[in-house]
Amino acid sequence: MSEQLELQVGEYTFSARADGPSDGELVLLLHGFPETSYEWRAQLPLLAAEGYRAVAPDQRGYAEGARPPDVDDYRIEHLARDTIGFADALGADRFHLVGHDWGGALAWYVGGNHGDRLKTLTVVSTPHPTPFAESIAGGEQREKSSYMLWFRESSAEERFLENDAALLRAVYTGTGFHDDDAVAEYVRVFRDGAALTGGLNWYRANNFRSPIGPITVPTMYVWSTDDVALGAEAAHATARHCEGPYRFEIIEGVSHWIPEEVPEVLNALLLSHLSTHRS
Repeated sequence: MSEQLELQVGEYTFSARADGPSDGELVLLLHGFPETSYEWRAQLPLLAAEGYRAVAPDQRGYAEGARPPDVDDYRIEHLARDTIGFADALGADRFHLVGHDWGGALAWYVGGNHGDRLKTLTVVSTPHPTPFAESIAGGEQREKSSYMLWFRESSAEERFLENDAALLRAVYTGTGFHDDDAVAEYVRVFRDGAALTGGLNWYRANNFRSPIGPITVPTMYVWSTDDVALGAEAAHATARHCEGPYRFEIIEGVSHWIPEEVPEVLNALLLSHLSTHRS
């Protein structure tokens, strides 16, 4: 059973799920949209059993104690400082970082700009921001990411939640998510609107063009072929932006929701990657 933590980072208080010995190597797991730390429920106990200290925070905008009102407060550099702040609050000078979806985009940024703090980097689904932006500008990602335009509109929250949150539910069920209990949990969290606005502000504040340094930390990127949101073009181009040890894993026939849809596959890959670079 995971623990419930509160992490104080600056003026904000972040809720988090945690498991494993307090003196174990820290593994931080960053969730995506529209999800919460609940996304990592299958990874936390597995990492704990291997002696890691696994912590999954509810990130800025999602945690009740960390919802600044200004969109600019959700720029990627602020989110990255939160990530480093989580590690500081947990007493970890260096740590393993795992991210999925928006958490993956953030993980790339942290890896490129705060790589000295990382032991390893694992990104699930989301390609490196540079080929991602290039593919949006003139490749297959342009159509796949078109939904981001209306996510940024002021009416997005109302559209997501009208008719008993029908559109929010469709984000999951229409893209290969088959866990009814998880859908119910996420709808419960987002239907009051506050956490939904927080999550949407990540889209409103960022354009995937923020400067990112070289990725030199040992990195594993996991992508799935049936991801409706993230295409093969940027996924395969990601290798060009990783200067350190790099591992690219493709999961066939799986949707966007890798940590929850095929946890046993991701767990095996994750343990393999972490153990290779364990202190």
